[in-house]
Amino acid sequence: MTQRVYLFKAFERFWHWSQAALVIFMLLTGFEIHGTYSIFGFRNAVDYHTIAAWTLVGLWVFAIFWHATTGEWRHYIPTTDRIHAIMHFYSSGIFHGEPHPFKPTPLQKHNPLQRLTYLAILTLLSPLLWVTGWLSLFHAQWTAWGLGALRLEWVAVAHTAGAFLMLAFLISHLYLATTGPRLTSQVRAMVTGWEEAH
Repeated sequence: MTQRVYLFKAFERFWHWSQAALVIFMLLTGFEIHGTYSIFGFRNAVDYHTIAAWTLVGLWVFAIFWHATTGEWRHYIPTTDRIHAIMHFYSSGIFHGEPHPFKPTPLQKHNPLQRLTYLAILTLLSPLLWVTGWLSLFHAQWTAWGLGALRLEWVAVAHTAGAFLMLAFLISHLYLATTGPRLTSQVRAMVTGWEEAH
């Protein structure tokens, strides 16, 4: 039996897709800055990357405000409840047709593994990218800020490592988005807001 559950509000979907587009664009321009390929040209890639980064900062300010004022931040509080069942499902159960051990509801949208992953991205990976990105952008002011001992190469390596971690998350996120009852079930939920619970 299938039941439809309204999980994702309009701003949540806007934030998700806008953030995804900006992150993908920043990966594209960032790897060009590192000389992986040439699409926009180095100078344009730097400018586009910077504009996308500041746009993402603006989006995050609105998202933080929205999460704080609506109480949606509660969906990211970590829990280990049924974490082993979730890990078992993704590591082997999914390949044997076992049912998903977590059923999302408007009060609990994310399973324990999602909560831990999103929390790690919000508190570890994103700050790594923001801090190293801002340091790179304002490296001319390092001496005035008392950061003269820093080396731009170290900051660039840390920023690039963060970018590869974000790319790994993006690939795994895209894969897991296809593991619903139908290939497009979970993507449809993030477009319409409605998820089909089986």
